[in-house]
Amino acid sequence: MIRAIMHGCNGHMGQTIAGLCQQDEEIEIVAGVDPFQGKENPFPVFSTLKECDVEADVVIDFSNAKAVDDMLSACVEKNLPVVLCTTGLSDEQVKNAKDLSSKIPVLRSANMSLGINALMDLLKKATAIFADAGYDIEIIEKHHNQKLDAPSGTALALADAVNDAHGNDYEYIYDRSNRREKRDAKEIGISAIRGGNIVGEHEVLFCGTDEVISFKHQATSKAVFGKGAIEAAKFLAGKSAGMYDMSDVIAAR
Repeated sequence: MIRAIMHGCNGHMGQTIAGLCQQDEEIEIVAGVDPFQGKENPFPVFSTLKECDVEADVVIDFSNAKAVDDMLSACVEKNLPVVLCTTGLSDEQVKNAKDLSSKIPVLRSANMSLGINALMDLLKKATAIFADAGYDIEIIEKHHNQKLDAPSGTALALADAVNDAHGNDYEYIYDRSNRREKRDAKEIGISAIRGGNIVGEHEVLFCGTDEVISFKHQATSKAVFGKGAIEAAKFLAGKSAGMYDMSDVIAAR
């Protein structure tokens, strides 16, 4: 049984992951960390990871960017692997996580969904077939009306998967309203839609003459991200120091 500490246990995703782990025979949450108290949990909760004195195999982090630096320092101090799920990190924080991965195992991905990460692998294969055949590539992403950033980090990660597979020679275009010119063959258009309570939907189109090939992923619940984080924690426990992502989890399945 893998013993995990849930960092950000009283947040929505922390509670979701804790609930999912209760139904999983391979992993359990043995402690939680959250400065905000007031919720009952079936495990002890500490204000900071440094204060946590419960033995564990891995940390799952779904908190906020302000808490990440201290959390990573505590993981190094306690020699704990960490699944870093918190979004909105600064470039400096991302670099810090990479630097610390020389001391502990760190797993970070733009999206924790197994489906999205499998889609990235499929896109690389599709790009090898369609890009040189002259197919135009467009990405449409949809999210709820409370999401602050656009395009989503996942949309950019999908674009990067395509771009990496083709030598990084594509330009990303986010707005064509000021471009009175024909679409360039070497561009990836990325469109963002914000409305209602859409959890997350991403579609990648390869548009050719007389046909369109579409790859689409739709999340109907945030639980898909929690399930991916749990699988990542199972994978990371016991690993040697290094930087990992969800492609490593998929490759190991």
